[in-house]
Amino acid sequence: MEEWKMSIGILSDQVLNRLAKMLDNSTCGWRQLANAVSEQPKFRCSESELTSCSLQVLTATGSPGRTLLARLADRSCSLDFLLYCLRKMDHQEAMQLLTTSVAELIQITVQPQSQQSIVGGRVVLTCRASGAPGLTYQWFKGNKEVLDETGKTSELVLCPLAMVHQGHYICRVHHGENFIFSQWAHVRLVSSAGSSPGCSSLFPGSVSGLHIICHPQSQLVSEGNTLSLECDAKANPPAQYQWYHNMVPMPQHQTHSLKIPCVTTAHRGQYECKIYNLYHEVWSNPATITIGPSSDDDASWVEIHRGRATDKVALLIGNMNYLYHTQLCAPMADVHELTNLLRQLDFKVVSLLDLNWQEMHSAVTEFLLLLDKGVYGLLYFAGHGYENYGNSFMVPIDAPASYTSEHCLCVQNILTRMQEKETGLNVFLLDMCRKRNVNDDIIVQPALLKVTANIVFGYATCADAEAYEVKKEDVSNGIFISFLKRRVCEDEKVTVMLDRVAEDMGRCRITQGRQALELRSNLSERRSLTDQIQTSDCSAANSARNLQWAVAHVLPERTCLKFDCGVTVQLGFAAEFSNIMVIYTRILDKPKDIVSCSAEFTDFPEDVDIDLKKSNQETLLEAGSLLLIKENLPSPEVPSLYTRIRCLQRLKKDLTFTVCLHYTYCNMDEEVEERQSYRVGKPLVSKLNLHEPRLPHISSTSSSLSLSVAECSSFAEAFTSVGSA
Repeated sequence: MEEWKMSIGILSDQVLNRLAKMLDNSTCGWRQLANAVSEQPKFRCSESELTSCSLQVLTATGSPGRTLLARLADRSCSLDFLLYCLRKMDHQEAMQLLTTSVAELIQITVQPQSQQSIVGGRVVLTCRASGAPGLTYQWFKGNKEVLDETGKTSELVLCPLAMVHQGHYICRVHHGENFIFSQWAHVRLVSSAGSSPGCSSLFPGSVSGLHIICHPQSQLVSEGNTLSLECDAKANPPAQYQWYHNMVPMPQHQTHSLKIPCVTTAHRGQYECKIYNLYHEVWSNPATITIGPSSDDDASWVEIHRGRATDKVALLIGNMNYLYHTQLCAPMADVHELTNLLRQLDFKVVSLLDLNWQEMHSAVTEFLLLLDKGVYGLLYFAGHGYENYGNSFMVPIDAPASYTSEHCLCVQNILTRMQEKETGLNVFLLDMCRKRNVNDDIIVQPALLKVTANIVFGYATCADAEAYEVKKEDVSNGIFISFLKRRVCEDEKVTVMLDRVAEDMGRCRITQGRQALELRSNLSERRSLTDQIQTSDCSAANSARNLQWAVAHVLPERTCLKFDCGVTVQLGFAAEFSNIMVIYTRILDKPKDIVSCSAEFTDFPEDVDIDLKKSNQETLLEAGSLLLIKENLPSPEVPSLYTRIRCLQRLKKDLTFTVCLHYTYCNMDEEVEERQSYRVGKPLVSKLNLHEPRLPHISSTSSSLSLSVAECSSFAEAFTSVGSA
């Protein structure tokens, strides 16, 4: 039958929702359907698309099955192929629903056409449809039903034609609860010369016209929800639509309505619609779409047991390479060591180096998306900083020479947003100076904190003092982390553990009188970083959080490239931080007549940071990676060339590079070169697009100047200040 060849998008929302409910609740569900439809490549879902479907459980009304069906509809999956896949799954209930729904499906076979005639003439508008027996027709002029006798048949006859008949007509075809509307048809009066007899026409003085009656509206959409935009126009001939996202056309969206299920931060930006017909073209007003955190139904959350977490999430930021301030050494090693220790305690850790203001702001916003009721949240910052009037400020690497609170992130503002998530524990470890910025005289007033009795601040140094790092030949450590790493895994209340760190620092001769840990806390219960994770009965939310975190930590898979000369080169990848990746090449196989060969990386995009002097090195140490030597990489006996890629958070498009193979034949002196381009997508944290703005802002506004770096002193050659006022 012809209707089975139609797209599943023709099904009503009621039918699709019932079908989705079956796929969500059944063991033979949406994942099995996704596997079945992958038989045809154009319907195959990527891992990120399957992840997006899974994330729907985070919202009260979200449905993985509905999201999958929407994706299939966008790709023009036919009804008969869907039935074939359901039969393959042996999903009898879904097959029965689909078969019944298609049997009752209505399809318009003849659309009414716009017409013009003279006064006293005759116009016949025709609409025909196929479907179940007993279809009924109902004609409307604008939003008013045509009560004429022919208004309830497939042909609407207007005779003799008068001024009252001029306007737009549409036909509603229905059978029981199912119905469908035809396209609009414009009836217009003209004189014998072809001109309009009056000004009642929508497009006076012209047979054709185009007028937008509904523009898309700017909106804030929660991550994981559906984005819906509408743009409608009256036109003769009928209008066609093309949607644009950030001025890039969206080929799959060519109707007046745009719907994107399960939005992510990649969907933020400006949307516009181009409306056109044979004679005219107009653009809608732009709509700005902001993507915010998802909101869960509080009633669905099950209270956790005392001394247990629903999850544990940590954001670690280390700023070293400041543009206008003293360069630091310790944050790299400090963040790396604390990352490994927290992972042992089952924390989901995001570790980032060298972030500018926008990237720090975006990283905090993404961090907040991972928090929820009962989750333990930990924020660690190592870099330049200061404290004014009880508020702590973290300094980004792009802060100007005379920075103020306007250029920094206020820690207390972040705490306020963490409390909105009803977290089980909020821990801030600030490895930075706390000297006052005398030129920043604005008193920042964060929102009022809730009385939650679960806040812990561990400052690397006391108020109005500096924090220091120990300089070494290879890897430097901050004083704070040097002592914290010995205690952080102890099964003790967080405040007890930090008290012991403070005591250890106080007994060290080198820190006495120079740096002392300060602890501020209102923690009432015994909460430890070693507490076990106990998910609530709503474990789907925890699984979705796991997926959301994992998306930003996916490494490209190891692969092999085969060159025309017969050489096989292996490409491998390792993560040093969430935004730093080491890639390597090694020769797996070569013909016997090739005596020497090597494979090097080149042609990297400008977004990422590559030290060309340290690229394609034979050891990790020579490549600038001091922290991956013990990781799971090829053994030193296997010849490999390493390249370290930094600042992945600034990658705007897929990471592509060229593998350049140099080789020499046994009977030739000249070296031969072959090249292959390779695309690895967006690895690690680059998927989060931290370079793009987020709302609301974390920073505080101020207009006064701060102290310069030169005014922050050091006390010995072995030490350098970690932060300056």
